[in-house]
Amino acid sequence: MDRRRMILRGVGAMGLLTFGTAHALETPTATVVLTITGRVRKPNQGSEAQFDMAMIEHLPQASFTTRTPWYAQPRQFTGPLLRDVLRAAGAHGTLLRARALNDYRVDIPFEDTQRYDIVVARLLDGAPMAVRDRGPLFVVYPFDAQPELRNAVYYSRSAWQLKSIEVL
Repeated sequence: MDRRRMILRGVGAMGLLTFGTAHALETPTATVVLTITGRVRKPNQGSEAQFDMAMIEHLPQASFTTRTPWYAQPRQFTGPLLRDVLRAAGAHGTLLRARALNDYRVDIPFEDTQRYDIVVARLLDGAPMAVRDRGPLFVVYPFDAQPELRNAVYYSRSAWQLKSIEVL
């Protein structure tokens, strides 16, 4: 192997090390609002990926307005896409088991996160969601964007008062 190729490989390896550490999940500094367990490659607390609200806010944000069975009028939901939250945790698997504060549990196929722009909503009509209004986090599908989402199967996958996701 010539000297030039060795230098390029060394620089490439250093770049990979830098990339890996630059994208490590930070540690929450406030109250944890979401914990991701199971198949997580970027844990920040033992084997879990924990997020406080500031960490959720710093992820890219998406918004959509949609009708739901829970509100009389269309509402605007804002927060990171579920796929981006999972990516931040390095999550990989086939099934997500979402759990709410009241222990409601629902399974969400991992492929849904790639197929649909599912939001982990933190804002409802531009305001933070209180626990009494299905907050602080609410998994919401873009029901009005795709007609196939307007049925009981997808409505049941919308977990409000989300507290954890187990990646299976």
